[in-house]
Amino acid sequence: MSIGEVERVGMPRRRDAIERHGRLIAAAQREFAVRGVNASLEGIARDAGVAIGTLYRHFPTRLDLLLAAFEPRLQEFLDGAKTALEIDDPWEGLVSYLENLFRVQAGDRGFNDFLSRRFPGNADTERIHDQMCRQIESVLARAQEAGQARPDIAVADIVNLIWFNGRVMDATSTSAPGAWRRQLYLMLDAYRAERAHPIPEPPMTDEQLYDAMVHLGKAD
Repeated sequence: MSIGEVERVGMPRRRDAIERHGRLIAAAQREFAVRGVNASLEGIARDAGVAIGTLYRHFPTRLDLLLAAFEPRLQEFLDGAKTALEIDDPWEGLVSYLENLFRVQAGDRGFNDFLSRRFPGNADTERIHDQMCRQIESVLARAQEAGQARPDIAVADIVNLIWFNGRVMDATSTSAPGAWRRQLYLMLDAYRAERAHPIPEPPMTDEQLYDAMVHLGKAD
């Protein structure tokens, strides 16, 4: 077979594979958004018009598919986080960071699940979550050092807010999709330094937070 014949045979196959790959990602984005990270892989393959074996050839594990499906939202979140960290006013930076976080989270149950949980053993997801925690530490520390945010807030408190807002979003996504913003701003008011009162329970340690996020991933 000549080189020209190889190209004529090979190119359509490569195009077909690229098209199937794209259909799988689009189907996964739809299914994860509605059903969460545990959406049926068989359902995703069916929605994409391929066999389940084809899905596994493109994405050997569920996490491989999750990362591919969530890449646009992750990039949107990271871009917004970078902008928030560059805002001169520390309090406005904190507000911008959290509003961006919850805006990207809203309307996508799968991305909400992804942000809320840890997937130990996967280097890519661990890197993403570690980066998010470092960003929270940075934006929070700036507001605390400026005397704008109460000094006893910890990263775990922000992650708790992610969990809390996730439930609000689940309950209100069809009836009042903007309700999460009201709850966020109510909580932000409580985070202001001048609102601070003693709290009878300390924040979770980093180890407790990690274990809780892993537990959420196993709860289903």
